[in-house]
Amino acid sequence: QVQLVESGGGLVQTGVSLRLACAASGRTFSSYVLGWFREAPGKEREFVSAISWRGGSTYYADSVKGRFTISRDSAKNTVYLQMNSLQPEDTAVYYCAAKVKGLLVSRGSNYDYWGQGTQVTVSS
Repeated sequence: QVQLVESGGGLVQTGVSLRLACAASGRTFSSYVLGWFREAPGKEREFVSAISWRGGSTYYADSVKGRFTISRDSAKNTVYLQMNSLQPEDTAVYYCAAKVKGLLVSRGSNYDYWGQGTQVTVSS
């Protein structure tokens, strides 16, 4: 059973940075795609970024491109989301998700496992 545990959320002011972490366990993730999604109050869950565990290829939503960076540490089985220049519109619960294999995609229904989420609140 795959388990994903997010950490690193918090309350910050506009313009600062946060780094989210997703600790993955329960499998060998060499063929997996790990992604980050977010859900703001009253809005649908949206794709943020994804990374292929094996090759490190990355994919970003246009709304975060240039501000957010996804990375992985294979030794720690952890995926990170470095978020810079945070804005109030980045406020959301951020979820880590895992896709067993295949392409980097943005559709949440293609992901097989989900974490419980971590709250990020950006005050203006």
